[in-house]
Amino acid sequence: MHEPPSLPTAPAQEPRVRPFRALCACTTSACITSVCIAPTRLPGRFAALGLSPVSPGSTAAAPSRPPLRRSHAHSAGSRPPRQGRAAEMAAQKINEGLEHLAKAEKYLKTGFLKWKPDYDSAASEYGKAAVAFKNAKQFEQAKDACLKEAVAHENNRALFHAAKAYEQAGMMLKEMQKLPEAVHLIEKASMMYLENGTPDTAAMALERAGKLIENVDPEKAVQLYQQTANVFENEERLRQAVELLGKASRLLVRGRRFDEAALSIQKEKNIYKEIENYPTCYKKTIAQVLVHLHRNDYVAAERCVRESYSIPGFNGSEDCAALEQLLEGYDQQDQDQVAEVCNSPLFKYMDNDYAKLGLSLVVPGGGVKKKAAAPPQAKPEGTAAPAAEDEEDEYAGGLC
Repeated sequence: MHEPPSLPTAPAQEPRVRPFRALCACTTSACITSVCIAPTRLPGRFAALGLSPVSPGSTAAAPSRPPLRRSHAHSAGSRPPRQGRAAEMAAQKINEGLEHLAKAEKYLKTGFLKWKPDYDSAASEYGKAAVAFKNAKQFEQAKDACLKEAVAHENNRALFHAAKAYEQAGMMLKEMQKLPEAVHLIEKASMMYLENGTPDTAAMALERAGKLIENVDPEKAVQLYQQTANVFENEERLRQAVELLGKASRLLVRGRRFDEAALSIQKEKNIYKEIENYPTCYKKTIAQVLVHLHRNDYVAAERCVRESYSIPGFNGSEDCAALEQLLEGYDQQDQDQVAEVCNSPLFKYMDNDYAKLGLSLVVPGGGVKKKAAAPPQAKPEGTAAPAAEDEEDEYAGGLC
């Protein structure tokens, strides 16, 4: 019988021997290097695996795994860079905004079966488009979408929502650094808030506009703060009103508009007196006196102090004593006395603008102190009497 043909067999492979990490005698854990620098503790296991222990000082290295290399293709191809992802998201948001604009235009169209535009749905779509453009940093398109939303709300007679849209358009202009146009839109929004019967929201919008324009156009900021104070005062919210008046007064002092600043501080003082905040009235009297003295109006400054005597507690306060000393030094043209008063903690720890007024106050006449009138000295009777007799005898015989 013939033997069956033998099947091909795979060549015998040597058993794979995993590299053995010798235990280092210096530590209790496995040695982290491929070459052990200390004698091993288990030499029998080396022989079982066909390995020879590494003796100290030997340079033979055990087989080690090749270092892992990071694939550059993975980092460059499968994972896009951060800027690329940002641009992709911005393009996606722009497309989303354009879709919302198209839907809004569709809602505004009329036809044979649709006689009236759907302003409410169109305004909603314009608002969504504005948000999408804003997220994509496309502020010009976001501003246009907000304005269209405001017009749609106005046509729908929703004044509050229209004012909100105008205010958002102003914020978009602020991001574009177009502050005067932004303030104009916020002012328009505040007027619509007032028409809608929400004066608190109108006042907050005006205050926000004042903060935007304060560093660019202080005069406009003063006007906005005064309008805000008037709105709060009409609503009998005197504390908020006087706070806004204080901002306006400081801006006026900073701009060296002392005539208007004096009137504004007087209005502040009256409101503080009405709400019975008397210590603040004392401080406002000091500010008012400094403003009047910078106007070179000593009479008005003295009148302010006299009128403040009617405020409870002012007569015996340190503010009253300091003001009397200041007015005395100013009247006597004593620059040292005026400087001493203005450098006192009472003046230095006021608001920064008023403290600067005190430090820069200069008395008229160049600081030359007036000489006090010398008292008449008593003269001997023998010298005074003949002079009087000579004057009498000069015209004793008449003019001829």
